[in-house]
Amino acid sequence: MRYPTFLCALLLIAASACSSSKELQAPDNPTTQATLWVQNAAEYEALAYQAYGSASRVLPLTIEDSFWTASINQSENDDEIASLPPAVILDIDETVLDNSPFQARMIKQDKSFNSEDWNAWCNEAKAEGVPGAAQFTQYAAEQGVTIFYISNRDYEVEDATRRNLIKEGFPVSDTLDNIMLNGEEPGWNSSKIQRRRIIEENYRVVMLFGDDLNDFLPAKDITQKKRDELVSEYTQYFGRRWFVLPNPVYGSWEQALFDFEDDLSEQERIRILRKRLNTKK
Repeated sequence: MRYPTFLCALLLIAASACSSSKELQAPDNPTTQATLWVQNAAEYEALAYQAYGSASRVLPLTIEDSFWTASINQSENDDEIASLPPAVILDIDETVLDNSPFQARMIKQDKSFNSEDWNAWCNEAKAEGVPGAAQFTQYAAEQGVTIFYISNRDYEVEDATRRNLIKEGFPVSDTLDNIMLNGEEPGWNSSKIQRRRIIEENYRVVMLFGDDLNDFLPAKDITQKKRDELVSEYTQYFGRRWFVLPNPVYGSWEQALFDFEDDLSEQERIRILRKRLNTKK
């Protein structure tokens, strides 16, 4: 069946109007504002430079003081630990590599996080370095500090992750496995505990970097109250031994809002979020 020319034109105009209308709608994704902040706020860039700049100023002290350690599993009074060479442990995503373009894609495509799209993004090796991160790791390596990256990326994307890190100027070893990914070895799971312990057996860990509390100490599946207590307990570590990078997009902080319950209905989640808003009344 052939449509009259004017009817075809009307259909095209209507389709174009619907498309334009959809493009003008605000993205219905809870991470939109956070992703815009990471990609556009000068304050985000400033915070990243602040973290790595502060670490650069502290680093000489950690090397000079052979009893200095950032690990809660290493004692500062242990002569054996004092004899170990220094190392720095960094998370990868949102700590040294910025994956906000991936999240922007998910928003524009009306998608939620999924492993298939995430691994495809990792394999592109297009993530840019977090401001100040490459400069700090290069400086630390020049001072004789071994750099380790512990990430919950799947081990299947290690080659691409290696290429991405090298492209962005991060020290990557040809002789040492300093990129330790989730599932790469038995027991290497999302908690990161075992991977940190392996490093702690052979190195004095002088600094830890991450965007999640689990990058510094075991904080998996614990309550919001306990998380706050841990931060208070280790206040003296932050800014000297531990350096936190801002990540408002995702993380265990969000799961903690719901006490790590994954089977809540949308109404239950909304009710909890409203309750979490503190109005001081």
